[in-house]
Amino acid sequence: MKGKYARVDILFAMIASVTIFSCTKETGNGNPSQFSYGDSILYLKNQATDYIVYPTEQKPGEYFGFPDGIEIDQTTGAINVSKSESGLRYRVSYVSPEGDTSTTMIVISGINFLDKFYHLSQGDSIAFPIYNASIDRILPLNGSNFDEGNNANSGGCSVRTVDGQINLAQTVRNGVFGAVPQNDAKREFDIYYRLNDNSNKALDKIRVKVYYYDTINDVAPDLLQTLKDRGDEGVFLRLASFARTASTTKAAKPRPPCVIIIAN
Repeated sequence: MKGKYARVDILFAMIASVTIFSCTKETGNGNPSQFSYGDSILYLKNQATDYIVYPTEQKPGEYFGFPDGIEIDQTTGAINVSKSESGLRYRVSYVSPEGDTSTTMIVISGINFLDKFYHLSQGDSIAFPIYNASIDRILPLNGSNFDEGNNANSGGCSVRTVDGQINLAQTVRNGVFGAVPQNDAKREFDIYYRLNDNSNKALDKIRVKVYYYDTINDVAPDLLQTLKDRGDEGVFLRLASFARTASTTKAAKPRPPCVIIIAN
């Protein structure tokens, strides 16, 4: 499985071999408070109302989520799993009235794609979905379904319905960026899917932004800056080196993932 990602050009500065503690003392005095949601992975549910998960122990104070995409109640710490971006790893911080801070890491289950340059001339033409925020986790394929409703494929984005892989070369051939693809052409696609895991095939969605460039030198500076910012902030993969603060001066926005096609 790991070999599929051996050609990743940008795998973020965040992926460092650091240990992240579920609960750490940050400020103030005394012992750190235990802080948990009962599980490190939260799954969507097949239900008519939003699925809300509360901390296992209710405490006064404030709660913060990082990066952008998690829907959290700042007063109670309740996470609205239904309205949070899935497939990402989040740091949730709790600050007590005395100023003590503890943190925990949780994953909203689902798939994601790496922000990455894909070099078609080198045969690097498949974008592989990542499951539960780790390239090491095996995506459950038996009984799962990708691009439900044919939304992405009907728009020209070639998504395999059996495994969620995006064939980028075929996407270009489908004319997504025009009969003659132009530099800095971009399209967004919503991929609806159901996973045969603890979500019990609840309908999920990811929006993917696909870019096209003739060469690496043609890539727009603002796009390069976006990828740099995400790497510097340490966003969403397991072993990411999150800065241990209750809030951050610069909000990382990991969605939609940027799939960047380089023709030559």
